Amino acid sequence: MSTFDKREDGFEGKFAHDEELRFKATARRNKLLGLWAAEKLGLEGEAAEGYAKEVVRSDFEEPGDEDVFRKIRGDFDAKNIEQSDHQIRRTMDELMHTAVDQIQND
Repeated sequence: MSTFDKREDGFEGKFAHDEELRFKATARRNKLLGLWAAEKLGLEGEAAEGYAKEVVRSDFEEPGDEDVFRKIRGDFDAKNIEQSDHQIRRTMDELMHTAVDQIQND
Protein backbone atom coordinates (compact mmCIF):
# COMPACT_ATOMS: atom_id res chain seq x y z
CA MET A 1 0.00 0.00 0.00
CA SER A 2 1.40 3.37 -0.99
CA THR A 3 1.67 6.39 1.28
CA PHE A 4 -1.11 8.02 -0.71
CA ASP A 5 -3.41 5.01 -0.10
CA LYS A 6 -2.64 5.08 3.62
CA ARG A 7 -3.42 8.79 3.80
CA GLU A 8 -6.65 8.26 1.86
CA ASP A 9 -7.70 5.46 4.22
CA GLY A 10 -6.89 7.72 7.17
CA PHE A 11 -9.04 10.54 5.81
CA GLU A 12 -11.91 8.15 5.08
CA GLY A 13 -11.69 6.74 8.59
CA LYS A 14 -11.69 10.21 10.14
CA PHE A 15 -14.66 11.27 8.02
CA ALA A 16 -16.65 8.19 9.08
CA HIS A 17 -15.76 8.80 12.73
CA ASP A 18 -16.73 12.48 12.53
CA GLU A 19 -20.06 11.63 10.89
CA GLU A 20 -20.84 9.08 13.60
CA LEU A 21 -20.06 11.66 16.31
CA ARG A 22 -22.21 14.25 14.54
CA PHE A 23 -25.13 11.79 14.38
CA LYS A 24 -24.80 10.90 18.06
CA ALA A 25 -24.48 14.54 19.11
CA THR A 26 -27.53 15.55 17.08
CA ALA A 27 -29.63 12.72 18.54
CA ARG A 28 -28.53 13.65 22.06
CA ARG A 29 -29.19 17.35 21.41
CA ASN A 30 -32.67 16.50 20.18
CA LYS A 31 -33.38 14.47 23.32
CA LEU A 32 -32.16 17.33 25.52
CA LEU A 33 -34.22 19.77 23.45
CA GLY A 34 -37.26 17.53 23.82
CA LEU A 35 -36.83 17.46 27.60
CA TRP A 36 -36.44 21.25 27.65
CA ALA A 37 -39.58 21.70 25.56
CA ALA A 38 -41.47 19.12 27.63
CA GLU A 39 -40.78 21.16 30.74
CA LYS A 40 -42.14 24.28 29.02
CA LEU A 41 -45.20 22.25 27.98
CA GLY A 42 -45.76 21.13 31.58
CA LEU A 43 -44.86 17.48 30.96
CA GLU A 44 -43.06 15.41 33.59
CA GLY A 45 -41.71 11.91 34.06
CA GLU A 46 -42.68 9.36 31.42
CA ALA A 47 -44.68 11.95 29.48
CA ALA A 48 -41.58 14.16 29.21
CA GLU A 49 -39.42 11.19 28.16
CA GLY A 50 -42.01 10.18 25.56
CA TYR A 51 -42.12 13.70 24.19
CA ALA A 52 -38.32 13.79 23.97
CA LYS A 53 -38.44 10.58 21.91
CA GLU A 54 -40.98 12.20 19.58
CA VAL A 55 -38.58 15.11 19.05
CA VAL A 56 -35.73 12.69 18.26
CA ARG A 57 -37.96 10.84 15.77
CA SER A 58 -39.03 14.10 14.13
CA ASP A 59 -35.43 14.63 13.00
CA PHE A 60 -35.63 11.66 10.64
CA GLU A 61 -38.20 13.36 8.40
CA GLU A 62 -35.75 15.49 6.39
CA PRO A 63 -32.10 16.56 6.48
CA GLY A 64 -31.19 19.45 8.77
CA ASP A 65 -32.75 20.89 11.89
CA GLU A 66 -35.90 22.44 10.42
CA ASP A 67 -38.10 19.41 11.09
CA VAL A 68 -37.13 19.47 14.77
CA PHE A 69 -37.64 23.23 14.96
CA ARG A 70 -41.09 22.94 13.32
CA LYS A 71 -42.12 20.21 15.79
CA ILE A 72 -41.18 22.32 18.81
CA ARG A 73 -42.61 25.53 17.30
CA GLY A 74 -45.89 23.81 16.41
CA ASP A 75 -46.28 22.23 19.84
CA PHE A 76 -45.52 25.52 21.59
CA ASP A 77 -48.02 27.33 19.37
CA ALA A 78 -50.70 24.69 20.02
CA LYS A 79 -50.31 25.15 23.80
CA ASN A 80 -49.78 28.95 23.64
CA ILE A 81 -46.26 28.69 25.06
CA GLU A 82 -44.45 31.97 24.50
CA GLN A 83 -41.00 31.26 23.07
CA SER A 84 -39.66 33.19 20.11
CA ASP A 85 -38.13 31.44 17.13
CA HIS A 86 -34.82 32.97 18.22
CA GLN A 87 -35.13 31.50 21.71
CA ILE A 88 -35.85 28.03 20.34
CA ARG A 89 -32.95 28.17 17.87
CA ARG A 90 -30.61 29.56 20.53
CA THR A 91 -31.54 26.70 22.84
CA MET A 92 -30.94 24.23 19.99
CA ASP A 93 -27.44 25.69 19.53
CA GLU A 94 -26.66 25.69 23.26
CA LEU A 95 -27.85 22.11 23.66
CA MET A 96 -25.74 21.01 20.69
CA HIS A 97 -22.67 22.26 22.54
CA THR A 98 -23.83 20.41 25.65
CA ALA A 99 -24.42 17.22 23.66
CA VAL A 100 -20.98 17.37 22.03
CA ASP A 101 -19.36 17.87 25.44
CA GLN A 102 -21.30 14.92 26.86
CA ILE A 103 -20.34 12.63 23.98
CA GLN A 104 -16.68 13.58 24.19
CA ASN A 105 -16.70 12.84 27.91
CA ASP A 106 -18.48 9.47 27.65
